[in-house]
Amino acid sequence: MKKNNKKKIPYLTALVKKLAPKIGAKVVVEPEWGITAQIKYKNGVVRSLRMYTLDLNPIASSDIARDKDYAKYFMKESGYPVAEGDTVYSDAWADAIGSNKKLSYGIKYAKKLSYPVIVKPNSKSMGVGVCVAHSEKELTSALKEIWKGDKIAIIERYMPGRDYRIVVLDGEIISTYERTQLSVVGDGKNTILKLLEIKQKNFIKENRDTKINFKDRRIKLKLKKQRYTLSSVISKGEKVYLLDNANLSTGGDASDVTQTISNSFKKIATNLTRDMGLRIAGVDIMVTKGDITKNVKNCEYYIIEINAAPGLDHYVTTGPAQKKIVEAMYLKVLKALGKNK
Repeated sequence: MKKNNKKKIPYLTALVKKLAPKIGAKVVVEPEWGITAQIKYKNGVVRSLRMYTLDLNPIASSDIARDKDYAKYFMKESGYPVAEGDTVYSDAWADAIGSNKKLSYGIKYAKKLSYPVIVKPNSKSMGVGVCVAHSEKELTSALKEIWKGDKIAIIERYMPGRDYRIVVLDGEIISTYERTQLSVVGDGKNTILKLLEIKQKNFIKENRDTKINFKDRRIKLKLKKQRYTLSSVISKGEKVYLLDNANLSTGGDASDVTQTISNSFKKIATNLTRDMGLRIAGVDIMVTKGDITKNVKNCEYYIIEINAAPGLDHYVTTGPAQKKIVEAMYLKVLKALGKNK
């Protein structure tokens, strides 16, 4: 039997190919990698697609949203609550821009905030590099790891709560879901590593394009804090969390709350998307008191970040209703993109 070497194209590319004929459009996909495509409409309009990004948001607004530090500045200026934090630069970048905000600055700043603190790359997405540091040693290690792929890191005050992603399109709430960190539930027999492997197999069965990084240093550190290792066998029914971030791309789980989100939180998400110059966005909110079904006046919350290219490939695997929501949303997007401006 011949091996199938055909590349699996990204979810959004496949979805656009599926939906385009419904509006009489043609999709041309770059064949080698499958991550870029052009959408050609009958009226002569041509739009582009790259991974999760379509020609919907203005370029500069998207770039600002992608830069966590810039985005936090403008969100705060517009009156939205954000976590207290500051940037720290790799030695090479600090020298290049004439800044003293190097490792020693980061250590002093974290001490001022008091441990634990959140550490994250400035320009990465999908939870890459995000972790909680409980000491100077852990902070130093996390910063050095981040600087291997990003010249700027962010240190923030640690304010845990309930983590939500709200997807907005042209002033309308498309979906809302609560995110929880990568976790396993013990059966009293299998090791944590084995439970993770089983979880990965289930992701594949669900057609969820999530690959757990079994060698992720953050998993080992998280387990160590709980006095476990990957070889530990946990008791039946016990849940163990393995990462500090709740991104679905790193193995987190989602609970849909689209039908129960309060109007006050809807307004925050739609207003923020507008105020950041975006038409489509994933607004990430941490609710530290209360939950997203309640009036915001009775809650405490802050904006984690805003994503100008919210990937919904993991969300669609949570159920048939979610799949319909996403397909309806992108059909609306494709129609909007095809209009002459």
